[in-house]
Amino acid sequence: MTISTETTSPNIAAEMFLTDPGELPRRRFGRRPRRRGGPAAERTPLAASIVKWVLLGALALVMLVPLYILVISAFKPQADIILHPLAITPDMFTFDYLWNAITSEKFNVVGAYGITLLFVVLVNVFCIALSAPVAYVIARGRSKWHVALLLVFVSGLFIPGQVTLIPVVFVLRVLGLINTIPGFLLFETAATLPVTIFLFAAYLRTVPRDIDEAAALDGAGRIRAFWSCIFPIMRPVVATIVVLNSIGVWNDFVSPQIILGPGSGIYTVTTGVYAAVGEFSTDYTVLFPTLLLAIAPAVAFFIIMQRHIIGGLVAGATKG
Repeated sequence: MTISTETTSPNIAAEMFLTDPGELPRRRFGRRPRRRGGPAAERTPLAASIVKWVLLGALALVMLVPLYILVISAFKPQADIILHPLAITPDMFTFDYLWNAITSEKFNVVGAYGITLLFVVLVNVFCIALSAPVAYVIARGRSKWHVALLLVFVSGLFIPGQVTLIPVVFVLRVLGLINTIPGFLLFETAATLPVTIFLFAAYLRTVPRDIDEAAALDGAGRIRAFWSCIFPIMRPVVATIVVLNSIGVWNDFVSPQIILGPGSGIYTVTTGVYAAVGEFSTDYTVLFPTLLLAIAPAVAFFIIMQRHIIGGLVAGATKG
């Protein structure tokens, strides 16, 4: 009886040792992995990526070039601003114009910062204190009247604030609140209610009702249950609202200019910039440093808090 044995050549054994085990079946049967889509499918993502980055780069240039011109022009003489708007050299650079803007008698930047910051804090406090309970009632309501109430508040988003200024001026004048800080705070708070209630209601719909029931079992009423148990969970969307309202109040020019008025002697950052600019001539060595002082805190605040904007909006996007 003859027994035949099959030997493996050294080359084949070495190839099997060095080859990935996952590739052995394909090599054994002579098959190769197929490429789906062909060369066209490989070029399409690359072309789309190039177009996307080109568009993003162009958009970034449109936004950053004016900001760049504003920053460098705050440290240049008037002649260099006009003749060389995009250039900055050590010979041009000086802090004198920025210091003159800080110490200017026409625009008290420190006082304007304090007044505007006070408005920002008070508007946020009043807006959140009023909007949070209303949004809680709407989010927990089950009837069509709660939906109708939400639509009433959301409809305020479709009305431009400038359209309501004239009726607001008449109302505030009748109430004796025109050219006063309380009148301005009432208008700014009312202007921030629609978007705040909308975002709060959307977020509260994702909060389980079990928390309300657990608080009720512990003997807490609805008001205490909301402020003690529900409101602390709303920190992401509260941070989003604070950022949006703060930037809106800080950059607002039309409302304080009309409601407060130049005769009141109360200047925010934006109205102070307007007061510092000449009526018949424009001194760029005053205009650009003053504008830089006006926007610098808002830009810094937005850069620091920008992640809270996305976090708060995404938190209420899906219902858990």
